[in-house]
Parts: sequence; C-alpha cells; structure tokens
Amino acid sequence: MKPSFMRLWGVPILLGVLTAIGLLSALLGDGVWDLVSALALAVPVLLGTWHSLRKQGR
Repeated sequence: MKPSFMRLWGVPILLGVLTAIGLLSALLGDGVWDLVSALALAVPVLLGTWHSLRKQGR
C-alpha cells in the first residue's frame, strides 16, 4: 500500500517552511523577529538531535 503524499512529505515540508521563516525573519527584522528566528531555526535542530539520539527498537 502506498503512503499518501502528506504522510510521506508532511514533516520535511514543515521543517523546510520553518527554516525559511527563520532565515527570512533573521534577515529582515529586529527585536521580536530575532526571537521568531531563533525559535523557528531551533525546531529542526532539536528534532534532528532527538531523532539521532533516540534508541532504536532493534
């Protein structure tokens, strides 16, 4: 059975959008935009770290 498009690509697309928002807010804004940038760029890093450190069920 083939997985649906969003089930397969939903998370990578979301991480790409978050990264783009983080980079654009860092370039175009100041003040609160720095916080938005830090949070948006931290999410992909934290998810990647969590994924690499979690124990495999093998």
